Amino acid sequence: MLAHAHAVSAPATRVKSLCDSDTGDYRRDDIIGSALQFRHIAIEGPIGAGKTALTERLGTRLDATLVLEETDNPFLADFYADRPGAALQTQLFYLLNRHRQQVSLRQADLFSQITISDYLFDKDKIFAFLNLDDNELFIYQRLYELLANDVAPPDLVVYLQAPTDVLLRRVRSRRSDAEAVALQPDDEYLRELNEAYHHFFFHYNVTPLLVVETSQFDSDASDEALDDLIKQIRAMGPGTRYYVPRTR
Repeated sequence: MLAHAHAVSAPATRVKSLCDSDTGDYRRDDIIGSALQFRHIAIEGPIGAGKTALTERLGTRLDATLVLEETDNPFLADFYADRPGAALQTQLFYLLNRHRQQVSLRQADLFSQITISDYLFDKDKIFAFLNLDDNELFIYQRLYELLANDVAPPDLVVYLQAPTDVLLRRVRSRRSDAEAVALQPDDEYLRELNEAYHHFFFHYNVTPLLVVETSQFDSDASDEALDDLIKQIRAMGPGTRYYVPRTR
């Protein structure tokens, strides 16, 4: 089973807006950005959902700070080789890495401006329950509970939802060479992961939650579709809302 095959990571960075475009169409994004009540937005979804691509596009349109997950892990090779103990080592490394990144952002008061991240700290548990046995989970959960106290929840979570067959098609399109195949989940694992995401967010109530059906909404979605999504984000209140984007 393969996990954590996320998009290439990058350090937290500032993204310039496109509001100086000659077309003038992007000038309204200044208004959209200034009107957002949410300062920290987390984009989530299983592998193939398009988290990082959407995070980058929203960051550009809203002139937001991006927080992209750091995905390098020295234990991955052993994990992919199914070596005993490698799953726990891999999971703990990711957990500690996410904790370090989130705490450093909080200390820098980065969340005082609009910040968009391509992961939710709490999602670490989804992978842990898939990858670890009962004894490993016992160790993991005790550490997770300690670290989670240091992490501030986002103001809004956007969960990118898609049927498993859509995720499989997107992931398969990435399998262009042997190295890419080695870092992609197999089909059965992706099915299990998608079900786990559905279950997790069905019960999620920590923050407002916008569930976006992305079968027809991907990295190539039109600017108009992106504007519609931003309007949905602006209109969000407490609780959960479901949204099916208009297609291009």
